[in-house]
Amino acid sequence: MRIRVALATAALVLFPLAVSAQQPAVAEGLAAVGPGKFAGVVEAKVTLVVDSIDKASRSLVLKNSRGEQMKMVAGDEVKNFDQIKVGDQVVASYTQELMMTVKKGGGALRERIDSSQQASAAPGQKPAAYAAKEVAFIADVQKVDLKNQTVTLRGAVKTVTLKVKDPEQLKQISKGDQVEGVYAEAIAVAVVPARAKTNK
Repeated sequence: MRIRVALATAALVLFPLAVSAQQPAVAEGLAAVGPGKFAGVVEAKVTLVVDSIDKASRSLVLKNSRGEQMKMVAGDEVKNFDQIKVGDQVVASYTQELMMTVKKGGGALRERIDSSQQASAAPGQKPAAYAAKEVAFIADVQKVDLKNQTVTLRGAVKTVTLKVKDPEQLKQISKGDQVEGVYAEAIAVAVVPARAKTNK
């Protein structure tokens, strides 16, 4: 199942490049990094090999280390498609980070500020792309569940429930408090040339 998720992630990222809008995976668990300060990080990397190419249909068959294959079509968003060769590696890296600080008593307006950036390879180079988004926010603490070690936050746009790994730190958070934080997500994809074979 994990490899299928990795393959799907690579497909989403490369054809075309896209950043997930789903609830953060870091919701799986935040660790206390200081009094009233919490952080969570998720990092993933997948490497696939180009097994075959159909230039007429702009499709690729990618293969993982277990030999499992997936076919995908490169849309017009994928620049420099003609630079891809059989044997090249498609390397996708994905990172999520969430940092937040508890503000006792609250009182500030809930807010959300989004920013993003993108980049792609120059003409003639192997296809590569990078996308990142960052969300700065202030959210209200709606509920603290000590039994399940979760805190429910209501932001300016949506409400999320996060797992907190440190129960003692969780006890310091109360309904009516606020959290101020930054959520960041980045995806990078690169096609790496196949290693040249050497004659012994």
